Amino acid sequence: MLRLKIFFLLLLFANLVQGQAKHFEPFFKPSDTLNQSRKKGVYLATSSTLGITLIGLNQLWYKDYPKSDFHFINDNDQWLQMDKFGHLYSSYHLGRVGVEMLQWSGVPKKEQLIFGTTLGLGFLTVIEVFDGFSQEWGASSGDIIANVSGTALYVSQELLWKEQRITPKFSFRQTKFASQRSETLGASFNEEILKDYNGQTYWLSFNIHSFTKDTFIPKWLNLAIGYGGEGMLYGNDAEAIENGIIQNPYRQFYLSFDIDLTKITTKSHFLKTLFSVFNTIKIPAPTLQYDDFNGVKAHFIYF
Repeated sequence: MLRLKIFFLLLLFANLVQGQAKHFEPFFKPSDTLNQSRKKGVYLATSSTLGITLIGLNQLWYKDYPKSDFHFINDNDQWLQMDKFGHLYSSYHLGRVGVEMLQWSGVPKKEQLIFGTTLGLGFLTVIEVFDGFSQEWGASSGDIIANVSGTALYVSQELLWKEQRITPKFSFRQTKFASQRSETLGASFNEEILKDYNGQTYWLSFNIHSFTKDTFIPKWLNLAIGYGGEGMLYGNDAEAIENGIIQNPYRQFYLSFDIDLTKITTKSHFLKTLFSVFNTIKIPAPTLQYDDFNGVKAHFIYF
């Protein structure tokens, strides 16, 4: 319930800020024609940001581990594949951000798709290369497939429908498992969001109106299918047994309502930008859950 209140407070905050941001409104409006200064700014900002991020990641994370020849590992049985859904989600939204920034600068649609979507795919591919040269880890074919799938999900919808009817989304709830193995699953709330796969849910949110064209269905109403997993202290059962733990991981499947914030009608380009940012998150809503442990379970509000 607290998260639900926070969500609506954010929407209220957006409306309050809009009144202060009206003088900057033209800045948020996408350009109808090619704006060279914006285009150069986008390419310069994205390339420098990604470069600094990758250098920092290498210095802070990889440099303290021994190097090796480039190699692959098979981690497809880890964490009930929750990490693969995370890669798909990240690749999709990083690519979407790239496309929207180029749209803001007024470049042609083809260039938006070609160069914009490489933002996510290229960044995540470089990370796989880092992993591949690390003795501690290794490049994952499953991760690469998930990265490509996220990019393909965005591009295919633009080519097929010229709009995004299916949006990957994310939600999180705290679980008891993080405290049982905090060094791996997170020692704080911020760490748990990234590390505790037990509390993560990944969704595919379908815009109903876009598929049905029914005038009685609100354009912002979505139906979301979710996937999660629970009961995981280690990546797989074999690893848990090696550490003297018997775990019982199980998959969870969800059906819920959602809102496509980008379909909310507003003339404010500032709010459109804000809604686009928050459209990465599944809103709390009534939800049906199914898994082998609990069977069918109804949630009045699930996040």
